Amino acid sequence: MRVIELYIMRRTFALFAAALLWVLALVWTTQVLNRIDLVTDSGQSAGTFFFVAALVLPSVIPIVIPFALGIAIAQTLATMNSDSELVVINASGAPRATIIRPILIIAIGASLASFLINNTLEPASRQAFRSVLANARADLITTVLQEGSFQKVDDGLFVQVSERLPNGLLGGIFVADSRDENTKLVYHARTGAAVEREGGSILVMQDGMVQRQSANGDVSTIRFDSYAFDLSQFSSGGGGEPTLHPKDRSLAFLMNPDVNDSFYKKSPQIIRAELHMRLSEWLYPLVFAMVALAVAGDARSFREARLHPIVTTMAIALIVRWVGFYSGTEAESSPFFSFVLYAAPLLMIGLCAVFIATNRVMELPTHWVEKLNARMQRLTDGITHWRVRLANRRTPAGRRG
Repeated sequence: MRVIELYIMRRTFALFAAALLWVLALVWTTQVLNRIDLVTDSGQSAGTFFFVAALVLPSVIPIVIPFALGIAIAQTLATMNSDSELVVINASGAPRATIIRPILIIAIGASLASFLINNTLEPASRQAFRSVLANARADLITTVLQEGSFQKVDDGLFVQVSERLPNGLLGGIFVADSRDENTKLVYHARTGAAVEREGGSILVMQDGMVQRQSANGDVSTIRFDSYAFDLSQFSSGGGGEPTLHPKDRSLAFLMNPDVNDSFYKKSPQIIRAELHMRLSEWLYPLVFAMVALAVAGDARSFREARLHPIVTTMAIALIVRWVGFYSGTEAESSPFFSFVLYAAPLLMIGLCAVFIATNRVMELPTHWVEKLNARMQRLTDGITHWRVRLANRRTPAGRRG
């Protein structure tokens, strides 16, 4: 590999690592904050929270890698163009492969890393997270349920205990269950107890009543001496194991699913859709890299550049990535979109290859750019006008004029 290729690779990789670090930090923070209720609702320790935060990383990294790579390549090539480095490389008689090869090496490495993380680390981390969540829910009634406060056990299911009696019983139990859209259940019981059994927990309520509201608004009330409310479904899926969703499964399982799996029984297409997503998402680092090369890989005058290459690269690549996200969702119900999962990135890679081979620059449509520039100019003028008015209001009356 030539010195100039090593120079381009080192420069691109440095920007890629920096962009990956910052974008990953932002996305990871938002994902972690969404899971802070694991500590606040179920009384888990800070150590559990940080462990869960670490488990989130493998699911975030493959999503962030293409964006960081596209930003790094576009910025590197744009800077080299503004510093006339691309012009010098072309004038020296170096082939275009001098610029393309080091970037493709990084892109292929990023794609392979994305594939490995998606199919090894991410399923393992998701399964570990399910186990932590199952243990937290299993302990909710028996250990950490606070007196006099509502605790969320699941979406649409809330439990309150008025007091803990000295003999281990629970006093004043209230359970609100609205998980079924057509039926709402409210349980009241004077006393009760959480009983452990193999595979989960049971909340045994004594001397109480249950109110049932149907979809048409009719309410019926039934009194009971003893009623058992099964909590094991919120902590395990049978046999003491947490319930695993298709995204939690390994690649080997998706390729040869268990016919007794609950998700496979209900909808085999969901398993197939997840498999196709696993086998296609690793292409997106290569897609973003090819788009960046097609947008900013040629030396050109600043007069020709309508938008910064990063803006153009991200706009074009985001359209393709959105198609991928949309197709992944629709593929769970329609096999046709499983084909689109592969077609969208591969067609974009082919289109970019044609632009690169024919020495053409990939850009957004001219009328899009003109409208965007006009709106940006109006926004800039509005901000400037607002700042001038604000400065005039702050100026003392005696100093005006």
